[in-house]
Amino acid sequence: MRVSTRFTLLAAAAALAVTSAAHAAPVFINILTGGTSGVYYPIGVGLSQIYSDGIPGSKTSVQATKASVENLNLLQAGRGELALALGDSVADAKNGVEDAGFKAPLTKLRAIGGAYPNYIQIVASKESGIKTLADLKGKTISVGAPKSGTELNARAIFKAAGLTYEDMGKVQYLPFAESVELIKNRQLDATLQSSGLGMAAIRDLSSVMPLNYVSIPTDVVAKIGNPAYQSAMIPANTYDGQPEAVPTVAITNILVTREDVPEEVAYEMTKLMFDNLTRLGNSHSAAKDIKLETAAKNLPIPLHPGAERYYKEKGAL
Repeated sequence: MRVSTRFTLLAAAAALAVTSAAHAAPVFINILTGGTSGVYYPIGVGLSQIYSDGIPGSKTSVQATKASVENLNLLQAGRGELALALGDSVADAKNGVEDAGFKAPLTKLRAIGGAYPNYIQIVASKESGIKTLADLKGKTISVGAPKSGTELNARAIFKAAGLTYEDMGKVQYLPFAESVELIKNRQLDATLQSSGLGMAAIRDLSSVMPLNYVSIPTDVVAKIGNPAYQSAMIPANTYDGQPEAVPTVAITNILVTREDVPEEVAYEMTKLMFDNLTRLGNSHSAAKDIKLETAAKNLPIPLHPGAERYYKEKGAL
């Protein structure tokens, strides 16, 4: 065999070995969520199971985090492949809004698509006497972790209502579960939660003590001046002791990835989610609000090319 022929065959064999190894390499998908008592976490678990079953060789994991702001910074640092985040936080990340927790513009973020809306849910113990936003003056309230998506929502809403943190008796920066425990123990009057409807922490609280559900009127929503914030209603009987619908604010959540996630992986993540919406809805009812028709619209960051390919195939762009 001539040397040149042997070299060609060896090169071909090496290329085949590299290709086979690449195909055999595991696909790591770390899903960044939020606290375990919120909605991001069970939806992340649901997605991880769908991807584990549907993407050959995939190794999926779910990471509990402080939610939106931390998730986006972790994605930028390459420490996750998919995350849930609030739409206003995603816009702030793109623009590098330092007060929102982003020291510089996060340029690597790409969208998989819009998900379900978060509803601002302000609940207070009935004995606190808090029935309106104005009643929060002088009271103790928890607003989520500092500079989390929830806390940024709280700042925007209170400002629109003519309130500041200084007006409150005390402001605590705590996650959902801890806030609820403090209300149970009469150490906290109220909590503001930004989450999908039917969240476990509020369900738990409403099952053990009477609550007041504080409304956010449409005129306050209008004064926020951010199109990411839309007037909405928490339907009657979402929680125990809530016989009437409660006016509030809704903010769309976005499924975010990063630009260097391979196109085929992003395509499969998008496709498998929409192919399995019923199954995902079983992980949490909030996922039932994910709609193909609207998922690719009004996003503050570009779609990942893999997700864009899927939406074009479905005629959703």
